[in-house]
Amino acid sequence: MAGAARRDRAVQSGVFRNGMEYVTWGRGAKSLLFIQGGPGSVVPHGLLGGLFRREFDPYLDAGYAVWIVTRRRNMLASHTSADMAEDYAHVIAEQFGGRVDLVLAKSFGGMIGQHLAARHPESFRRIALVATAAELSAWGKDVDHRMAAAIAAGDPGGAGSVLAEYVLPGPRTRWLRDLLGPVVGRRVLSRPGCPATDVLTEARAGQAFDARAELPLIRPPVLLLCGGRDSFFPRTVAEETARQIPDCTLVVYERLGHLRAASSRRVPRDVLAFARAR
Repeated sequence: MAGAARRDRAVQSGVFRNGMEYVTWGRGAKSLLFIQGGPGSVVPHGLLGGLFRREFDPYLDAGYAVWIVTRRRNMLASHTSADMAEDYAHVIAEQFGGRVDLVLAKSFGGMIGQHLAARHPESFRRIALVATAAELSAWGKDVDHRMAAAIAAGDPGGAGSVLAEYVLPGPRTRWLRDLLGPVVGRRVLSRPGCPATDVLTEARAGQAFDARAELPLIRPPVLLLCGGRDSFFPRTVAEETARQIPDCTLVVYERLGHLRAASSRRVPRDVLAFARAR
Protein backbone atom coordinates (compact mmCIF):
# COMPACT_ATOMS: atom_id res chain seq x y z
CA MET A 1 0.00 0.00 0.00
CA ALA A 2 2.78 2.45 0.85
CA GLY A 3 4.44 1.97 -2.54
CA ALA A 4 1.15 2.49 -4.33
CA ALA A 5 0.53 5.61 -2.28
CA ARG A 6 3.90 7.03 -3.28
CA ARG A 7 3.15 6.52 -6.96
CA ASP A 8 -0.10 8.42 -6.53
CA ARG A 9 1.39 11.45 -4.83
CA ALA A 10 0.42 14.67 -6.55
CA VAL A 11 3.11 17.30 -7.14
CA GLN A 12 2.23 20.94 -7.62
CA SER A 13 4.29 24.11 -7.50
CA GLY A 14 3.61 27.80 -7.84
CA VAL A 15 3.84 31.22 -6.25
CA PHE A 16 1.50 32.69 -3.65
CA ARG A 17 0.25 36.24 -4.10
CA ASN A 18 2.79 37.67 -1.67
CA GLY A 19 5.68 36.21 -3.70
CA MET A 20 6.41 33.13 -1.60
CA GLU A 21 7.09 30.10 -3.80
CA TYR A 22 5.92 26.61 -2.94
CA VAL A 23 5.91 22.97 -3.90
CA THR A 24 3.42 20.52 -2.46
CA TRP A 25 3.38 16.72 -2.44
CA GLY A 26 0.59 14.33 -1.63
CA ARG A 27 -3.18 14.36 -1.18
CA GLY A 28 -3.36 13.66 2.54
CA ALA A 29 -6.17 15.16 4.59
CA LYS A 30 -3.70 16.75 7.04
CA SER A 31 -1.43 19.67 6.12
CA LEU A 32 2.27 19.97 6.95
CA LEU A 33 3.99 23.31 6.36
CA PHE A 34 7.78 23.06 6.20
CA ILE A 35 9.88 26.15 6.91
CA GLN A 36 13.36 25.35 5.66
CA GLY A 37 16.75 26.50 6.88
CA GLY A 38 18.90 29.25 5.46
CA PRO A 39 20.24 31.77 4.76
CA GLY A 40 18.30 31.54 1.52
CA SER A 41 15.36 29.34 0.60
CA VAL A 42 14.51 27.51 -2.61
CA VAL A 43 11.84 25.28 -4.08
CA PRO A 44 13.61 21.91 -4.29
CA HIS A 45 13.93 20.42 -7.77
CA GLY A 46 16.10 17.74 -9.36
CA LEU A 47 18.53 15.99 -7.00
CA LEU A 48 17.57 18.29 -4.13
CA GLY A 49 13.91 17.57 -4.76
CA GLY A 50 14.58 13.84 -4.59
CA LEU A 51 16.38 14.21 -1.27
CA PHE A 52 13.49 16.21 0.12
CA ARG A 53 10.97 13.65 -1.07
CA ARG A 54 12.75 10.85 0.73
CA GLU A 55 12.92 12.94 3.88
CA PHE A 56 9.18 13.59 3.79
CA ASP A 57 8.01 10.10 2.82
CA PRO A 58 7.14 9.20 6.45
CA TYR A 59 4.84 12.22 6.68
CA LEU A 60 3.20 11.38 3.39
CA ASP A 61 2.68 7.81 4.60
CA ALA A 62 1.09 9.22 7.77
CA GLY A 63 -1.55 11.07 5.75
CA TYR A 64 -0.04 14.54 5.43
CA ALA A 65 0.06 16.75 2.36
CA VAL A 66 3.50 18.38 2.53
CA TRP A 67 3.95 22.05 1.63
CA ILE A 68 7.44 23.50 1.28
CA VAL A 69 7.12 27.28 1.21
CA THR A 70 10.04 29.65 0.64
CA ARG A 71 10.55 33.07 2.09
CA ARG A 72 9.37 36.09 0.12
CA ARG A 73 11.50 37.24 -2.78
CA ASN A 74 13.19 40.64 -2.91
CA MET A 75 12.69 41.33 0.78
CA LEU A 76 13.58 44.72 2.20
CA ALA A 77 17.05 44.78 3.74
CA SER A 78 15.40 45.53 7.08
CA HIS A 79 13.17 42.40 6.96
CA THR A 80 13.65 40.48 10.22
CA SER A 81 12.93 36.90 11.24
CA ALA A 82 9.80 38.21 12.98
CA ASP A 83 8.71 39.83 9.71
CA MET A 84 9.24 36.50 7.96
CA ALA A 85 7.01 34.83 10.55
CA GLU A 86 4.32 37.37 9.65
CA ASP A 87 4.72 36.37 6.00
CA TYR A 88 4.08 32.72 6.86
CA ALA A 89 1.12 33.64 9.07
CA HIS A 90 -0.33 35.57 6.14
CA VAL A 91 0.04 32.57 3.82
CA ILE A 92 -1.60 30.27 6.38
CA ALA A 93 -4.50 32.68 6.79
CA GLU A 94 -4.98 33.20 3.08
CA GLN A 95 -4.16 29.80 1.59
CA PHE A 96 -4.89 27.27 4.36
CA GLY A 97 -8.08 28.62 5.89
CA GLY A 98 -6.26 30.03 8.90
CA ARG A 99 -4.60 26.86 10.24
CA VAL A 100 -2.30 24.02 9.26
CA ASP A 101 -2.11 20.75 11.15
CA LEU A 102 1.65 20.64 11.59
CA VAL A 103 4.46 23.16 11.24
CA LEU A 104 7.93 21.66 10.84
CA ALA A 105 10.65 24.30 11.08
CA LYS A 106 14.38 23.60 10.84
CA SER A 107 17.47 25.64 11.71
CA PHE A 108 16.92 29.21 10.42
CA GLY A 109 13.33 28.19 9.73
CA GLY A 110 13.10 27.28 13.40
CA MET A 111 13.95 30.86 14.30
CA ILE A 112 10.97 31.95 12.25
CA GLY A 113 8.91 29.17 13.83
CA GLN A 114 9.57 30.52 17.32
CA HIS A 115 8.12 33.91 16.34
CA LEU A 116 5.18 32.20 14.63
CA ALA A 117 4.42 30.15 17.74
CA ALA A 118 4.57 33.19 20.01
CA ARG A 119 2.59 35.57 17.82
CA HIS A 120 0.23 33.33 15.86
CA PRO A 121 -0.53 30.20 17.91
CA GLU A 122 -3.91 29.92 16.18
CA SER A 123 -2.20 29.27 12.84
CA PHE A 124 -1.25 25.64 13.58
CA ARG A 125 -2.24 22.61 15.65
CA ARG A 126 1.27 21.30 16.33
CA ILE A 127 4.76 22.73 15.88
CA ALA A 128 8.12 20.94 15.82
CA LEU A 129 11.35 22.92 15.90
CA VAL A 130 14.44 21.04 14.70
CA ALA A 131 18.13 21.97 15.09
CA THR A 132 17.34 25.45 16.34
CA ALA A 133 17.20 27.48 19.55
CA ALA A 134 16.67 30.98 20.92
CA GLU A 135 19.94 32.36 19.53
CA LEU A 136 22.59 31.42 17.00
CA SER A 137 26.12 30.90 18.31
CA ALA A 138 28.81 33.49 17.59
CA TRP A 139 30.56 30.99 15.31
CA GLY A 140 27.30 30.30 13.47
CA LYS A 141 26.66 34.00 12.94
CA ASP A 142 30.15 34.41 11.51
CA VAL A 143 29.83 31.43 9.15
CA ASP A 144 26.42 32.50 7.87
CA HIS A 145 27.65 36.05 7.30
CA ARG A 146 30.73 34.93 5.36
CA MET A 147 28.69 32.56 3.18
CA ALA A 148 26.06 35.21 2.42
CA ALA A 149 28.75 37.78 1.60
CA ALA A 150 30.41 35.37 -0.85
CA ILE A 151 27.07 34.65 -2.55
CA ALA A 152 26.31 38.37 -2.80
CA ALA A 153 29.76 38.93 -4.33
CA GLY A 154 29.09 36.32 -7.03
CA ASP A 155 31.67 33.91 -5.62
CA PRO A 156 30.03 30.45 -5.42
CA GLY A 157 33.42 28.81 -4.86
CA GLY A 158 34.09 30.96 -1.81
CA ALA A 159 30.56 30.37 -0.57
CA GLY A 160 31.04 26.63 -1.07
CA SER A 161 34.22 26.73 1.01
CA VAL A 162 32.31 28.37 3.84
CA LEU A 163 29.46 25.87 3.50
CA ALA A 164 31.98 23.03 3.75
CA GLU A 165 32.95 24.50 7.12
CA TYR A 166 29.57 23.29 8.40
CA VAL A 167 30.90 19.73 8.34
CA LEU A 168 34.69 20.37 8.29
CA PRO A 169 35.29 23.10 10.89
CA GLY A 170 38.66 24.23 12.19
CA PRO A 171 41.96 25.40 10.64
CA ARG A 172 43.32 21.90 9.95
CA THR A 173 40.75 21.19 7.26
CA ARG A 174 40.84 24.59 5.54
CA TRP A 175 42.84 23.17 2.62
CA LEU A 176 40.15 20.56 2.04
CA ARG A 177 37.36 23.14 2.26
CA ASP A 178 39.14 25.31 -0.31
CA LEU A 179 39.55 22.26 -2.57
CA LEU A 180 35.90 21.30 -2.28
CA GLY A 181 34.56 24.84 -2.38
CA PRO A 182 34.04 25.20 -6.15
CA VAL A 183 32.36 21.79 -6.38
CA VAL A 184 30.10 22.46 -3.40
CA GLY A 185 29.29 25.92 -4.72
CA ARG A 186 28.25 24.63 -8.15
CA ARG A 187 26.27 21.68 -6.82
CA VAL A 188 24.55 23.26 -3.83
CA LEU A 189 24.62 27.04 -3.98
CA SER A 190 24.38 27.87 -7.68
CA ARG A 191 20.63 27.38 -7.75
CA PRO A 192 18.29 29.86 -9.41
CA GLY A 193 15.35 31.36 -7.60
CA CYS A 194 16.71 33.04 -4.46
CA PRO A 195 18.21 36.51 -5.01
CA ALA A 196 21.58 37.14 -3.38
CA THR A 197 20.08 40.16 -1.62
CA ASP A 198 17.59 37.88 0.13
CA VAL A 199 20.41 35.62 1.31
CA LEU A 200 22.10 38.67 2.82
CA THR A 201 18.83 39.79 4.43
CA GLU A 202 18.38 36.39 6.04
CA ALA A 203 21.99 36.34 7.24
CA ARG A 204 21.49 39.72 8.92
CA ALA A 205 18.23 38.51 10.43
CA GLY A 206 20.03 35.47 11.85
CA GLN A 207 22.72 37.63 13.42
CA ALA A 208 20.12 39.83 15.11
CA PHE A 209 17.87 36.96 16.22
CA ASP A 210 17.23 36.47 19.93
CA ALA A 211 13.85 34.96 20.87
CA ARG A 212 14.29 34.85 24.64
CA ALA A 213 11.74 37.59 25.28
CA GLU A 214 9.10 35.79 23.22
CA LEU A 215 9.59 32.22 24.41
CA PRO A 216 7.40 32.58 27.56
CA LEU A 217 4.56 33.81 25.31
CA ILE A 218 4.39 30.49 23.43
CA ARG A 219 1.29 28.65 24.65
CA PRO A 220 0.88 25.67 22.27
CA PRO A 221 2.90 22.51 22.97
CA VAL A 222 6.29 22.54 21.26
CA LEU A 223 8.64 19.72 20.27
CA LEU A 224 12.28 20.84 20.20
CA LEU A 225 14.84 18.46 18.67
CA CYS A 226 18.52 19.35 18.91
CA GLY A 227 21.94 17.84 18.38
CA GLY A 228 24.16 17.36 21.39
CA ARG A 229 27.15 18.55 19.34
CA ASP A 230 25.46 21.34 17.37
CA SER A 231 27.90 24.23 16.88
CA PHE A 232 25.23 26.55 15.48
CA PHE A 233 22.73 26.06 18.31
CA PRO A 234 24.67 24.71 21.31
CA ARG A 235 22.97 22.28 23.64
CA THR A 236 23.08 24.74 26.53
CA VAL A 237 21.10 27.29 24.50
CA ALA A 238 18.62 24.62 23.37
CA GLU A 239 18.09 23.58 26.99
CA GLU A 240 17.56 27.22 27.98
CA THR A 241 15.08 27.57 25.11
CA ALA A 242 13.10 24.54 26.29
CA ARG A 243 12.98 25.86 29.87
CA GLN A 244 11.58 29.20 28.73
CA ILE A 245 8.72 27.70 26.66
CA PRO A 246 5.82 26.80 29.01
CA ASP A 247 5.05 23.44 27.33
CA CYS A 248 8.12 22.13 25.54
CA THR A 249 9.35 18.58 24.97
CA LEU A 250 13.10 18.57 24.39
CA VAL A 251 14.81 15.64 22.66
CA VAL A 252 18.61 15.68 22.35
CA TYR A 253 20.39 13.59 19.71
CA GLU A 254 23.49 13.19 21.84
CA ARG A 255 26.27 12.59 19.32
CA LEU A 256 24.97 14.57 16.37
CA GLY A 257 26.05 17.95 15.06
CA HIS A 258 23.84 20.47 13.29
CA LEU A 259 23.46 18.93 9.84
CA ARG A 260 23.23 15.35 11.06
CA ALA A 261 20.62 16.25 13.67
CA ALA A 262 18.55 18.18 11.12
CA SER A 263 18.62 15.29 8.63
CA SER A 264 18.41 12.39 11.09
CA ARG A 265 15.97 9.60 10.32
CA ARG A 266 14.82 9.94 13.92
CA VAL A 267 13.24 13.34 13.18
CA PRO A 268 10.11 12.10 11.33
CA ARG A 269 9.59 9.34 13.90
CA ASP A 270 9.82 11.75 16.84
CA VAL A 271 7.72 14.44 15.16
CA LEU A 272 4.94 12.03 14.21
CA ALA A 273 4.93 10.49 17.69
CA PHE A 274 4.60 13.98 19.17
CA ALA A 275 1.74 14.84 16.80
CA ARG A 276 -0.12 11.62 17.60
CA ALA A 277 0.39 11.89 21.37
CA ARG A 278 -0.96 15.42 21.46
